[in-house]
Amino acid sequence: MRGMLSYDAMETLRNTNEWMGASARAMASYPLFAMIPTPMFKVLSAWGRVTERSFARMVIKPDWDIPPIAGTEGQDHLVYVEPVVRRPFGNLVQFRVARREPMARRVLLVAPMSGHYATLLRSTVNSLLPDCDVWVTDWQNARDIPVSEGKFDIEDYTGYLVDFMKHLGPDLHVVAVCQPAPLALAATAILAEDEPAAQPRTLTLIGGPVDPDAALTDVTDFGNRVTMGQLEHAFIQQVGFKYRGVGRMVYPGLAQLGSFIAMNAETHAAAFRDKIIAEARGEGSISDKHNKFYDEYLAVMDMTAEFYLTTVERIFKNLEIAQNRFVVKGRQVDIGKIRDVAIMTVEGANDDISGPGQCVAAIRLCTGVPDNKKAQHLEPGAGHYGIFAGKSWRINIRPMVLDFMDENGMTPDKNRIKRLRGMTGPGDTRTPGPEERDSRIAV
Repeated sequence: MRGMLSYDAMETLRNTNEWMGASARAMASYPLFAMIPTPMFKVLSAWGRVTERSFARMVIKPDWDIPPIAGTEGQDHLVYVEPVVRRPFGNLVQFRVARREPMARRVLLVAPMSGHYATLLRSTVNSLLPDCDVWVTDWQNARDIPVSEGKFDIEDYTGYLVDFMKHLGPDLHVVAVCQPAPLALAATAILAEDEPAAQPRTLTLIGGPVDPDAALTDVTDFGNRVTMGQLEHAFIQQVGFKYRGVGRMVYPGLAQLGSFIAMNAETHAAAFRDKIIAEARGEGSISDKHNKFYDEYLAVMDMTAEFYLTTVERIFKNLEIAQNRFVVKGRQVDIGKIRDVAIMTVEGANDDISGPGQCVAAIRLCTGVPDNKKAQHLEPGAGHYGIFAGKSWRINIRPMVLDFMDENGMTPDKNRIKRLRGMTGPGDTRTPGPEERDSRIAV
C-alpha cells in the first residue's frame, strides 16, 4: 500500500480543481448575472472554463488527429493509425496513408517515455508523412497496465526497440527524440552485433542525453543532487484502485508535470493569465494556440518505477551509455560495433533539458562508423521543443534530416531536398544558419 494514498490524493486534488472550474463556469454563466454591471462574472466564468479544461486534460490521452495528405492529382489521402505490433508496455503504430504507393523513405520515430504521450510528436509526424512512410513507438500509460504483465525498465525498453527495428526490416531510418536517444543507440549496437542485416540505414538522434555530464542543465543537476533512495521515497507511488494497474509502482505523470511547469513557472503563469483575460473579453477560441499547446502539454502518463529509476541511475548518474558500459540482460553492449549505420545528431543551442554537447557525444562513441557517415547540427536560437516540432524543425532541421537519409539510404535522387548547407560534419566549425526563437512554450 506504500504510496497509494498519496497517488489517490494527487488524483483527488486534480479532480477537485476540475470540479471547481466547472462549478465556477456554470455559476458565473447564470443568465440573471448578466444584468449586474460588473466584469467579475465574466472573469470568473473565463477562469472556470480555462481551469476545467486544463485539469480535465491531465487524464485524457490525446488523439493523433492526423489530417489527410494531399495527393499529386489533387486528391486527399486519409491517414489511418494502425498498431502493427502490440506489446504490453508499448505498441508499434503505423500511419497508413490510404491509396498511396509505399514511399522510398521508411521512418521509425522513437517517441520519448518521459511523462508525455507519443502524440507529443504529432507535428513531427505531420511534417514527415508527405515524404515518408512513418511508424512510431506508442508507449502505454503504466497506470493502465496490470501488475501481472511484469516489470519494464530501460533494458526492456531497449529490447522493444530491437524488436520493432527487426520487424520493420533493414531499409529503415530511425529518428529518436530526446530521452530514447541513448537507448536507440544501444539497440542499434545490439543489431550490429547480432543481426547486421537488420540494422537501419540511418540513426538520427535529436536532443537526447547520450552524455548528460557534457552540459549541465536543471534536469541533469537534479539527478546529481539527490540519492536514489531519496528519489524513490519522494516520487515513487503506487497506483490506486481506480485504474487497471492497481498496485503497480510508478512515477506519476502528475508529479512529472509539476516538475515541467516549475522549470518555467513564470512563463506558464503568464500564458494562463493571458488566456483567462482573452476568454473574459470574448476573444478565446477552442482551437487557439494556447489550447493546442496545453491540451498536449498537460496530458501526462505514468512511467513504471523501475524505468524511471534505472534511467536516472544508469543513464544520468552512472553514465553507462556515455562511457560505453551499458549492459542488457547481463550482456555488454559495445556501441563501437556500429559500422554500417550513418549517424546524425541534432541539438538546440538554447535547449534547457538536453543541453548542447549531450547528444553529439554519440558521434564520439560510434568509433566504428567512418567520418563520412557522421553528421551533426547545432540549431542556433532553438530550445528543446523547437528542434523536433517547432519552427526550427520545419524550416531547417527536417530538410537536413531527409537529405541525410537520402545520402545514406536507397531513396532516388528525384526525391532529395537539397538543404545540406546547414549541416556540419564532425570536424566542421562553420556557424550554421540564422538564429531562431524557441517555440517550446506557445501562448
